[in-house]
Amino acid sequence: MAQQNNHLVIMAGGIGSRFWPMSTEERPKQFIDVLGVGRTLIQMTLDRFQGVCPMENVWIVTNERYADLVHEQLPDVPVDHILQEPCRRNTAPCIAYVSWRIKMTDPKANVVVSPSDHIVTNVDEFRRVITSCLKFASETDAVLTLGMKPTRPETGYGYIQADLTSNSPRNREIYRVDQFKEKPDLETAKHYISEHNFFWNAGIFVWSVETIVNALRVYAPRINNIFERIQNVMGTPLEQETINKVYPDCDNISIDYAVMENAEEIFVFPADFGWSDLGTWGSLLLQSQRDMYGNGLIGKNIHTFECRNCVVHTTQEKKVILQGLDGYIVAEHDDTLLVCKLSEEQRIKQFQNN
Repeated sequence: MAQQNNHLVIMAGGIGSRFWPMSTEERPKQFIDVLGVGRTLIQMTLDRFQGVCPMENVWIVTNERYADLVHEQLPDVPVDHILQEPCRRNTAPCIAYVSWRIKMTDPKANVVVSPSDHIVTNVDEFRRVITSCLKFASETDAVLTLGMKPTRPETGYGYIQADLTSNSPRNREIYRVDQFKEKPDLETAKHYISEHNFFWNAGIFVWSVETIVNALRVYAPRINNIFERIQNVMGTPLEQETINKVYPDCDNISIDYAVMENAEEIFVFPADFGWSDLGTWGSLLLQSQRDMYGNGLIGKNIHTFECRNCVVHTTQEKKVILQGLDGYIVAEHDDTLLVCKLSEEQRIKQFQNN
């Protein structure tokens, strides 16, 4: 049974440009069935919170151009809980906006903030961890983040350094954060792995609404003041018009830089529930069901001959026949076909602009 004060915020404003041509500005990857399982990433995100947060306490923050897509894919989320950003300003303004909106309706809310485009393979363990974190947040003034136990020296994620000698008396699985680390080079990542107290930063946060609003007041006062000044119009017919006027004035800054790296009471829950941010075609290959030759084939009519270690995403009607490829991305969407070496995928943005 979901606790009535538990709220879920899903951040769904990104454009997923690294997954072009599958992901486009018109329909970013969170709105796509990336894994070929019949559910889009944002639908899978909401699914895994079932039983943790009641549906009437679900909030989606997205760009205004995706509001209809959100409603289409998540019809059970209250329409007035789909908050529309008129422009992109990173995660700190997004979280400030939704936090003040929640505070106006439920001052005792405990909130979990999640990206919309990640995947989790062990949903039961995920729910256990999130429920434990929400309980911790309800009893303390702590800002809590989830740290994923690393399985490889990954250079594409930021890291959280935990003080494993200092766990919380309230919850022995939760530890103080020493510091946040930027995405490392390979040698530094290998060092982090060997130390055993570094965890991947998953961008999942848990706090009480009172705690995060107070933290924003102290560490991001310019952003906080914008939303505190307009709190009386939130939830009224004037809300969107007002947001459209004030949102462009927000600093373009992440919640990590604005709050997490400055606040004092920061804790981490090291967790292991099969998490991936699906940030690259390579990570999609790792998460896909692969054939005996290491190919991840997502689509109904794909035939391979002498192919190895390829990721193929062709979910439309065309029959696809591939021969002799090793370590390639093959992706098709509408009138665009991409064939690219996996080792060169960082150049996809460059190809997209040609």
